[in-house]
Amino acid sequence: MTVKASDHYLYRCFSCRREYPPALFEAEYRYLCPSCGTAENNRPLTGVMQVVYDYDHLKKKIPRKKFLQLPPGRPWLYPELWPVRDIQKVLPAGRLETLALPDNLLFEISSQNQNIFFLDDTRNPTFSYKDRASILVALKAVELGITDISVASTGNAGSSLAGICARLGLNAHVWVPEKIPAQKRLQIQGYGAALQVVKGSYDQAFDVNRRIAVQQNWYDRNTAYNPLTIEGKKSAAYDIFIATAGDIPGYIFVPVGDGAIIAGIYKGFTELMNLGWIDFLPKLIGVQSTGSDALVRFMATGKFKFREAETIADSICAGAPRNLYMAAEAIRESHGHAVSITDADILVAQEYLSKKHGMLAEPSAAITWAACKSMVKIQKDRCLLMFTGSGLKDMASVRQWCPEVEARSAEEWMDFFRD
Repeated sequence: MTVKASDHYLYRCFSCRREYPPALFEAEYRYLCPSCGTAENNRPLTGVMQVVYDYDHLKKKIPRKKFLQLPPGRPWLYPELWPVRDIQKVLPAGRLETLALPDNLLFEISSQNQNIFFLDDTRNPTFSYKDRASILVALKAVELGITDISVASTGNAGSSLAGICARLGLNAHVWVPEKIPAQKRLQIQGYGAALQVVKGSYDQAFDVNRRIAVQQNWYDRNTAYNPLTIEGKKSAAYDIFIATAGDIPGYIFVPVGDGAIIAGIYKGFTELMNLGWIDFLPKLIGVQSTGSDALVRFMATGKFKFREAETIADSICAGAPRNLYMAAEAIRESHGHAVSITDADILVAQEYLSKKHGMLAEPSAAITWAACKSMVKIQKDRCLLMFTGSGLKDMASVRQWCPEVEARSAEEWMDFFRD
């Protein structure tokens, strides 16, 4: 199947490679491949769809030099690479700007004779990387005349959808496990979303949300299940390309829960290769907690075995990564690695980054620092770490390394410093 000019993109199944026109999915709320797609409880998804463009045509249409002059964090400025028609007609420019990510997404620090880059998504509209997916899903909903969107989340995807929907006048329905951090639960409620708390894990919340979304005819934002979530998350690759003026790093450390972020990053860099704008893929390092390491185990054995996940890094806590197979491909094809880090080392990394560099990241973001420092052999290479969520969204971890402070009266403090 060829990409039609009227559509400028099509859908291709990751598993069986069959291709479909956009109307088949978008008019009927389809998500997985009609031929081979499955969504079973406590299992990775099969038949996940990918959005494909005519890259040979785009090579001629979009000059590399002109693209590098664009500001990062505004994917609607290159609509040819997004599955929304007339994206700037969906919303006026001023409204789109309320969805923009910060211009200074990329920064660098020096540590032990190594310069390390960070892609900082902690300052996004709702303070996490998940805004990249929510923005695209919400814009698609506006294009299609959809008013209600649902998602299952450990917190960040839910608060992201809630906040973005509030900005665009849409209704968000968010399903979360009962152990969600209080800050994330309050953020979801504060944005006005309908919050449903599930007794059980994220995997159980994912499955019940998916069934009820079909029953209620809501648009489903679930990670990887809706292919636009992967598509939205690819925007980080383009932002890295712009922010480094095309001089991309050799290694990128990516937190992995469901696997959609690393799959999206890989897709973005693959598209940059297809456009002829870069000549190598950065090695992608998928980082997991030892208490939620399904990808690490899959890369070692080639087999998925469900195991209940438990980690302080709640944003990457998933016993059944829904996008496991794409995540594994991203690591293999980029010649990267999958590594696991203990919760104790995650907390050490979080405290170090906060106290030494003034960067308060949630555990699922700080984990990339711990992973980078554990890989001694690459510490002379240019590395970029993904900071995917603010530490203010989960203060329980911070309390573990911040001692309680005793309250004293003014007179007692005067006496204390007089002695």
